[in-house]
Amino acid sequence: QAAAGGGRAALRACGVHNVCRLLSRRAHGFYARDAGVAHRKNLGLLRKIMCQESTKFKNVWTTHSASPIAYERGRIYMDNYQCCITSIAQQPRLIYQKSKCAKSEKIEDALLLECPLGELLPSPSDYKASLIVLTVQNWLLRLSADSGEVLEKVYLAGSCCKFFRYLSWDTPQEVMIVKSAQNKLPAAARQAGIQQTVLFYLAVFQVLPLSFIGMLEINKKIFGNSVTDVAVSNGILIVMYSMGLVRLYNFKAILEQFMEQQFHLGQEFNWNGQVGIVGKYPFGLPCNIKITDTPPLLFEASSLENAFQIGGYPWHYIITPNKKKHKGVFHICSLKDNALAKNGIQDMKCCSLEPDWIYFHPDMSGRIIHVGPNLIKVLKLKEVKNHADQMEIAEDFTIVANRENCVNNSVTVTASGRVVKKRFTLLDDDPEQETFKIVDYEDELDLLSTVAVTQIGADGRAHLDFHCNEHGILLKSIPLKESWDVTYSHEVYFDKDLVLHIEQKPNRRFSCYVYQMVCDTARDDD
Repeated sequence: QAAAGGGRAALRACGVHNVCRLLSRRAHGFYARDAGVAHRKNLGLLRKIMCQESTKFKNVWTTHSASPIAYERGRIYMDNYQCCITSIAQQPRLIYQKSKCAKSEKIEDALLLECPLGELLPSPSDYKASLIVLTVQNWLLRLSADSGEVLEKVYLAGSCCKFFRYLSWDTPQEVMIVKSAQNKLPAAARQAGIQQTVLFYLAVFQVLPLSFIGMLEINKKIFGNSVTDVAVSNGILIVMYSMGLVRLYNFKAILEQFMEQQFHLGQEFNWNGQVGIVGKYPFGLPCNIKITDTPPLLFEASSLENAFQIGGYPWHYIITPNKKKHKGVFHICSLKDNALAKNGIQDMKCCSLEPDWIYFHPDMSGRIIHVGPNLIKVLKLKEVKNHADQMEIAEDFTIVANRENCVNNSVTVTASGRVVKKRFTLLDDDPEQETFKIVDYEDELDLLSTVAVTQIGADGRAHLDFHCNEHGILLKSIPLKESWDVTYSHEVYFDKDLVLHIEQKPNRRFSCYVYQMVCDTARDDD
């Protein structure tokens, strides 16, 4: 009530009588006592400090491991999540180290769970960050992010499924999906003529407090024989087929229509002749959502390699025509009527080993980012002049790789005057030319980050650049000290004042390089 009264007072004080204008003014920090104003000011100051010429990023820590290294919100996880290191301190330090786990306790996947704002939760531990992990033996565990202590445990697999492998969000930090590996019969069973109709199992959970919504199966009899994969995102069930077809269904409607009975974790149940406790070993979870008929189809599209994305305003989708010759060609179409937007065919005509890629900008602006070997295009949707019902794709800005010193003449003349003709031309992503490898967005600082790499011989050099997200202007360039081999797998995280580079080398060798911001007016060599 006090907050509401304060909002009304602010309205009266500034003479604003329109809710949309009030929200816009709040977003720009017009009201000093408004929640979040101080945080926005601090982030604005951090961005200015970071982009100063005297500010540098120093390599403060390096480690190597024989097992994968993961990063989540200021925490570095090693040894299959048994070791946790904070990257927030001046130099990364150990948070906890658990004893080495048995192969039967190996963690297959993990999600970071953060406390929702403004909600009353049943346990004090719910207000702190935790890690939800899925083990190879089908246990779903909630671990304390500060100690690794097991806070909750749920056994997933009863008699129906033995191979849960993947965690994902339907609604981030609210609804979680646990997906099984694809069910495949042994060769002997297939030769005996035994048919396998269930392809995947999906278990659905509400988080904080952790509660079981239901489990369902993806069956050939309902969705067809050629299903290759499924996913759930933002209330939509996405079913992918071997011929490139993608079909969308209303997942919430499926849960409501086909749920046979609701169950709660820890509840005793008698289900299909089985008696047990929900989420406890050996019974696990009941498959209480039985899809008996094909759900109403929301949308379908055919795209090469099932590549399909939705975004923008008004809603549009991006596909590649379902023929190999069209690889690297992207069509941007209206979700309302499938109409191709004006200038909606995007083709960089790259001649490269690695294809270009395209996606909707994660800043929720409705823009589109198209990344090629030497060019990044940020595109926007806008109305066609004098045709309000038609949209066109226009360039907002571009970022170009630095290839000023690159000479690629097909004809050269030697010192003796002999003319030499090359029989080949360089690829657009030739390692000896600066090439974009990673593009990311830092939402709290509103910066677009790019990693560009140049490899001369065995030595590759990379630099991380920060660009203004609104106009694409280069604000800061950070050279990475370690050599970058383009044949290895790389991940780069930019998180406020931290840069973290994870590298995977052959034979499962992993390296992690941590850089932290330092303000040094002396301009030393660090």
